[in-house]
Amino acid sequence: MESVRPKRALLSVYYKDKLEPLARQLHAFGVELISTGGTGKQLESWGLPWTGVETLTGFPEVFGGRVKTLHPVVFGGLLQRRNHAQDLGEAQTHNIAPIDLVVVELYPFAATVHQGASEQEIIEKIDIGGVSLIRAAAKNFSDVLVMSSTEDLHELMDHLNQHGGESSLAFRRSMAGRAFQRTATYDAQIEAWFATGQVLSHTLESQDWQSLRYGENPHQRAFWKGRTADWFEVLSGKPLSFNNLLDLEAGLDLLSDAGEHSLMVLKHNVACGFSKAMDGVEAWKEALSGDPLSAFGGVIISGRKVTKAMAKAMDEVFFELLAAPDFEAEALEILKQKKTRILLKLTQKVAFPSWKQKQLLGGALWQERDQGIPEDRLVTSRPLRPEETDDLALARLLVKHARSNAIVVVKNQKLIGTGSGHVSRIDAARFALQKAKEFGHELKGAVMASDAFFPFPDCVDLAAEAGITAIWQPGGSLRDQASIEAAETHNMSMVMGGVRHFRHG
Repeated sequence: MESVRPKRALLSVYYKDKLEPLARQLHAFGVELISTGGTGKQLESWGLPWTGVETLTGFPEVFGGRVKTLHPVVFGGLLQRRNHAQDLGEAQTHNIAPIDLVVVELYPFAATVHQGASEQEIIEKIDIGGVSLIRAAAKNFSDVLVMSSTEDLHELMDHLNQHGGESSLAFRRSMAGRAFQRTATYDAQIEAWFATGQVLSHTLESQDWQSLRYGENPHQRAFWKGRTADWFEVLSGKPLSFNNLLDLEAGLDLLSDAGEHSLMVLKHNVACGFSKAMDGVEAWKEALSGDPLSAFGGVIISGRKVTKAMAKAMDEVFFELLAAPDFEAEALEILKQKKTRILLKLTQKVAFPSWKQKQLLGGALWQERDQGIPEDRLVTSRPLRPEETDDLALARLLVKHARSNAIVVVKNQKLIGTGSGHVSRIDAARFALQKAKEFGHELKGAVMASDAFFPFPDCVDLAAEAGITAIWQPGGSLRDQASIEAAETHNMSMVMGGVRHFRHG
């Protein structure tokens, strides 16, 4: 049917405080309100008449409310086809009246998990009847209108007002699509909890897909699903792109490990500049000097407030995006002059879920976030100098966030060379050292870190030749002793942490 005017609506929501304006509107349009007990009592408190589901079915809620709406009278009312002779005949025979509108919001399963509830409390938040009602109504969208989240409440009310209490077929189809999207997300969260004890981020619940400018390349379409408001506020600039979001997550992930004074420049999801200098302007200059060529068109993540002085220095360089916890008013005036430059104010302390998901081969991989804590031990006779100890800790952190095979070089708490995503470790080492030399960094006294062990001593020899004095690596190779002996020969310090940090994508 092209246009449907609902005569009977089934209302059953967990959070009832937002429902009143819609309930009053439906009543004004002469719609009979059918409801389960809790929602019905709320309708009654607003002075609205309602019919209990048990009145329709002749059967009470049982098993502590686990079974309320699962009855042929209810589902027959939703699924009967209004233009189908057999359906109409059976509906008349069994006295099953049609239900034209369903307003159901699912139990807050993910939120219950995030609150640290007990297993039994979590299980009781697995919605059965609600999911079934939503799916039944959405399946029969040609005759039935479904609202599966109160996020859509005002849109639904506006549509009914504009159409004199009726709904168009296009609108019902759109709402049905959203309904299946939400039940799919809900099921995925439950599946993930059974598999891992975790759920997909609750920020993804009941969110619609947003169209992006394009994907990794301009000829690729791309969409994103999530709540930016839970992470940042957009202050200025063009819409976020697929690649902006990838760089932003990589930067915030590093920031969550590195701490609030960190300032970094990213290119292709990897830090090409990083500093923890206490002065903001100095931190920016040091981060930029790490690789000023790669910084062009990059993404900046600042763990500190951006001052006017920082903004003036940053404004001299072309970059796509800057995210920081706050900005001085004068800083925003400077940075907003370039209209396409994206400025983001971080809205909360970064808190990544402990499990990560990646889709591939038509399925999904789940793994714990890399939170391995190294147990560093000095395996050479030369002791570490205090500054080397601090620099190795930073190098170890940065290499964890680079792409395998990865080597990073650090000096004086500044990233000065990165080899990331190479097919061999010696190539990664050569590239990192070459980049440091290219931009005039003094390698004597610098330190190096590797994301995985050295199968051969060649990287140690290369590092020593360049002036590196200390190396961090996880160890674990059958040939560890060869690398240790090479370090001893070159009078270098070597620390093994026992934790590998492969990052393949």
